[in-house]
Amino acid sequence: MVKPVPGLEVCVDSIGGLRAVWEGEADRIELCAALSLGGLTPSPGLLAMAAQGVTPVYVMIRPRGGDFVFSADEEATMRGDIDAVAAAFAQKAETVGVVLGASFADGRLDVSCLERLLQHARSVGLSRATLHRAFDLTPDPAEALEQALGLGFERVLTSGCAKTARDGAEMLLMLREQAGDRISIMAGGGLTPENVAQVITVTGVTEVHASCRGPAPQEQGDGRGLAFGFGARPGETDAGRVRAMRSIVMSTARNGE
Repeated sequence: MVKPVPGLEVCVDSIGGLRAVWEGEADRIELCAALSLGGLTPSPGLLAMAAQGVTPVYVMIRPRGGDFVFSADEEATMRGDIDAVAAAFAQKAETVGVVLGASFADGRLDVSCLERLLQHARSVGLSRATLHRAFDLTPDPAEALEQALGLGFERVLTSGCAKTARDGAEMLLMLREQAGDRISIMAGGGLTPENVAQVITVTGVTEVHASCRGPAPQEQGDGRGLAFGFGARPGETDAGRVRAMRSIVMSTARNGE
């Protein structure tokens, strides 16, 4: 049984984001690269930095952007990335987990692929795992939730199969009721300090996921990088927003108990 505990998970893809989450005292970190693509596997250097903190870290294992239909070579790459996570957190395996997802072209969960990846993670000492928003593409969320349970995931990150968690609130409520205390339903997708209390109140979820980003910083240099296709600097995780959101999450979830 998994009794959901109120808490805030913040996704970050930079050292600045890590420091903001530490300062803002989030309950857990989802560590990624390229949040602009929905999150990819982070670099060895960022893994090493994250391992220096005391906040629990769940590491995204995703080798590329786009769909979640992975080839055999991509699955092998993911196993190698899991090995890198285990090595980086070798001294604190109890505080780290992995974030996984894999699908067929029709959106159904690729249970066999996920089972192989989870077995590999457990073989290197990583027993904790979140099923990411590949879940939101499934044609049958109720079936997919039972599959996640059978695979041994701790939680499912979901927007309720909608673009945002606010839009998917009705589905989030249905999933939470189906899950009971067997697995945690973590709401994510467009959550901010301004709307998170409403989503928690309507759905009854106690765990939420957000980026807590502030405005994008001003570009340095003469701006040619954008013209060259190097991309714009994204907004950075803001410690004040992390702190404010966690306070709202904790007070709202406890008031609903």
